[in-house]
Amino acid sequence: MCRKGTKIMAKDSNKGEKKKFKWWKIPLILLAVIILVVGGYVAYVFLTYSRIEDNLPLAVTGRAEQAAATGEEYTIVSFNVGFGAYTSDFTFFMDGGKQSRAVSKDSVIDCTDGCSRIAMSFDPDIVLLQEVDTDSTRSFHVDQSALFEANLSRMGLYDNVFAVNYHSAYLMYPVLEPHGASNSGIQMLSRFNVTSALRRSLPIATGFKKILDLDRCYSIARIPVEDGKELVVFNTHLSAYGTDAEQGNAQLQMLFEDMDKEYKAGNYVICGGDFNHDFTCNSKETFNPGTDKDYSWCQKFPDEIIPNGFSKCVNYAEGMVASTRNTNIPYSEDSFTVILDGFIISDNVRCTYVQNVDKGFEFTDHNPVVMKFILGK
Repeated sequence: MCRKGTKIMAKDSNKGEKKKFKWWKIPLILLAVIILVVGGYVAYVFLTYSRIEDNLPLAVTGRAEQAAATGEEYTIVSFNVGFGAYTSDFTFFMDGGKQSRAVSKDSVIDCTDGCSRIAMSFDPDIVLLQEVDTDSTRSFHVDQSALFEANLSRMGLYDNVFAVNYHSAYLMYPVLEPHGASNSGIQMLSRFNVTSALRRSLPIATGFKKILDLDRCYSIARIPVEDGKELVVFNTHLSAYGTDAEQGNAQLQMLFEDMDKEYKAGNYVICGGDFNHDFTCNSKETFNPGTDKDYSWCQKFPDEIIPNGFSKCVNYAEGMVASTRNTNIPYSEDSFTVILDGFIISDNVRCTYVQNVDKGFEFTDHNPVVMKFILGK
């Protein structure tokens, strides 16, 4: 009997040993889960990545009927509105700051309305906007393009052209407050009748860099002029992060080729926007004397590739004023500032006034650029 009982106890003991959990497997399991999640996310980002079609016709909405005329002075404004997030104390994680989203939905609406009021204060005939979100996590899915169109329509009839600059997969960084998915574009509002508009896809980085560079474009809008020609307006927002000189020049060369074609066809050409280059080639040193900072988005503008018959509008009526700030810290006298925004015109367009207007970066990390012009030499 004792021997039999001993055998039973031995069997039970063996079963206990077989069921004993091997704790050393936990780190391996966690590592496998992390690899699976990260690998799956990377695959999701690359598999969902797609470039927007080039030479894409754009819808023109609105009821503007006015044609442009030669000999008349008009006003155009270019304004990067910073997806409604950049109050003066906002800092952005990709610039070394902390925040990845706007503070709130109400803040996005307030900033959009504030930028609208600033643009409207110049009584503009044409407004060029950059970094306008339509359905992005970072801007709480506020459709800024609809707000800008509604706000400016209070001043009269405006045609509206919107081009998606980039759309991105859900960015899971920063971890505690992911930047999320972005749908952002460039927008043009015009008191003149826009007969047609086109989106051109710019060359961008390849490989892994393309995930940060996203898509980039410029829009081409056609306005009839009473002399039978056209005023062709280019609205652009060039690449910023991780861009080298070769890629930046390639984007500008493509843009200039299209502008040159229009000029040689006898049309009037105006290009405005955020060029993500030191537009005057000396604003970095002017506003930040002695600095050793070197950012990809403020390399000197390559003036040597501007085609014959075109010039930058940099004869500022009231002196040089920075058009953007670095958002690594809240805006202060210690902020790094530079001129990235401006206008380039053909020599059959006369610039009678141009100025970057200091608005204290209250609603965006950019200041507006205002230009008055006359068609015809």
